[in-house]
Amino acid sequence: PTWEVLRSYGHDYKCIFVGDAAMSPYEILHPGGANEHWNPEAGQVWLERACQQWPQHLWINPVPETHWRHTHSTRLVQEIFGGAMVPMTLEGIARGIKALR
Repeated sequence: PTWEVLRSYGHDYKCIFVGDAAMSPYEILHPGGANEHWNPEAGQVWLERACQQWPQHLWINPVPETHWRHTHSTRLVQEIFGGAMVPMTLEGIARGIKALR
């Protein structure tokens, strides 16, 4: 299904991920790191594919921004997304949408 989404929507689309980005760093960095199923490729590979497919991308994080530095995986996702992560606040969403325009 993920490949289908990547192939179905062109570079002219904008992609917004919504989630806390808090997970085991192994899910991001290592093949087989997912705890629910075997993943032959690291999560980072898929996140990078999404970022390449949709250069205008954004991650909206419901966790307060002051807490992001405490979670290794959140910092990893923020790096993969080139810093395109905003808090799920009115100001954060406005800033993120403005960056996507």
